[in-house]
Amino acid sequence: MKILIKNGRLVDPASGRDAIGDVAIAAGRVVSLGQVSTDFHANRVIDATGLVVAPGLVELAARLREPGHEHEGTLESEMAAAVAGGVTSLVCLPDTDPPLDEPGLVEMLKFRARNLNQSHLYPLGALTRGLAGEVLTEMAELTEAGCVGFSQAEVPVKDTLVLHRALQYAATFGYTTWLRPNDAFLGTGVAAKGALATRMGLAGVPAIAETIALNTIFELVRDTGARVHLCRLSSAAGIELVRRAKAERLPITCDVSVNHLHLTDVDIGYFNAAMRLTPPLRQQRDRDAIRAALADGTIDALVSDHTPVDEDAKNLPFAEAEPGATGLELLLGLALQWGDEMSQPLARSLATITSAPVAVLGESLGSLASSAGRLVEGGVADLCLFRLDERWTVSPASLKSQGKHTPFAGHELAGRVKCTLVSGHVAHEA
Repeated sequence: MKILIKNGRLVDPASGRDAIGDVAIAAGRVVSLGQVSTDFHANRVIDATGLVVAPGLVELAARLREPGHEHEGTLESEMAAAVAGGVTSLVCLPDTDPPLDEPGLVEMLKFRARNLNQSHLYPLGALTRGLAGEVLTEMAELTEAGCVGFSQAEVPVKDTLVLHRALQYAATFGYTTWLRPNDAFLGTGVAAKGALATRMGLAGVPAIAETIALNTIFELVRDTGARVHLCRLSSAAGIELVRRAKAERLPITCDVSVNHLHLTDVDIGYFNAAMRLTPPLRQQRDRDAIRAALADGTIDALVSDHTPVDEDAKNLPFAEAEPGATGLELLLGLALQWGDEMSQPLARSLATITSAPVAVLGESLGSLASSAGRLVEGGVADLCLFRLDERWTVSPASLKSQGKHTPFAGHELAGRVKCTLVSGHVAHEA
């Protein structure tokens, strides 16, 4: 299938390209950018006049809910949500039921994803068996099955000796460990510790739950040399520790969710369960620190933290409601909103959800490593076409995801995705 995309605004954050031009696609790859030869005969022509043609988005934190939680989301529904949001590559977390701690489960998931022929799927394997934090998984076998790293998702490893051994093993073979910094004993509340949580009678999670965990991780990284990706930072104090660790040149990267980029604990309002998230929303000073750190590069990437939750689990009193929100279809719009509010150029906003996540994944992307998150000749044709000047209102009922709960329901966002191409085929068209 040969496709010609004409007259689009070609934006590639990795190279700095930002110009009107055409894109010629054949055999799933970009064969020409800018001026396309008249000898190229396309089976289909897409008129991209007025559209931005960007690399497909790369998502580092998505729960697809299979296996075990199909009542909250299926592989089909969440992959459809991904391409509807312009996401062409995504990393899924291992906290399924059963967890992704055996090669057979990982192979099954990747096989089903390939058959759907939508986004590229990159599973994280469980760091410990059953996510119990006691016995390490067979990391080598899980890597061979397709895992790009190892994680405990939201389940902390309470035994520091186990975590130390895990990082030693990962460092030996060059694996990346993905950790959400949260002390197992301090981080058990439902809202950020502060005046609002106290006034509302909600159990608070102090910022030191994050900073204590970060200090522990950094000491273990210094000792083992292991590469660690820190997931979903939430506090100003935590970001400052990461900034110092990076200055020390520790092998770490980090991300933050779009929820914490835009919201604070005040948005909980009158116990709005849509704002029940993990980690909990913090104060404005934390949000401001997150926004600034994403702009200056301390935070490497932006994630949707896509977690579909069903009606029965969400429509409960705030403290009892299941944490999580759908986010894949909102990632582009919320990234663009941050860029607009922070006076960032379009390429910088897009970099946080394209080339920057790819840098986090590195060589674990395999054959896509050289071109994912980029718009480059010879690269895989993973593209997102969107209209920058078209605003749309987030309507939960219209979302493709099976999970309809989002803190941004009713919000107006820019950047309407019109077409998503994955490996040169049209996976979504609006």
